[in-house]
Amino acid sequence: MIWDDIQAERERQNAKWGDQHHWLGQWMAILGEEFGECCEQVLECDFGKEPPKHLPMLRTELVHLAAVAVQIIEKIDKANI
Repeated sequence: MIWDDIQAERERQNAKWGDQHHWLGQWMAILGEEFGECCEQVLECDFGKEPPKHLPMLRTELVHLAAVAVQIIEKIDKANI
């Protein structure tokens, strides 16, 4: 199920952005932005008034993060960076 979610997110990203050709620094910035969104949700879970409410969103953001990481790995494997 987790891998299916990551694959579905990869497909969603491709549909939204098309095939992306970034250099490694740009990929790291994109990955960092996704990580920041995960951190924001963790803060909401830890300090918010309704922590369980944010767990589904944290999971969603973690899937986004994983999907970007997979895309970077795919680009490295294809030497498209």
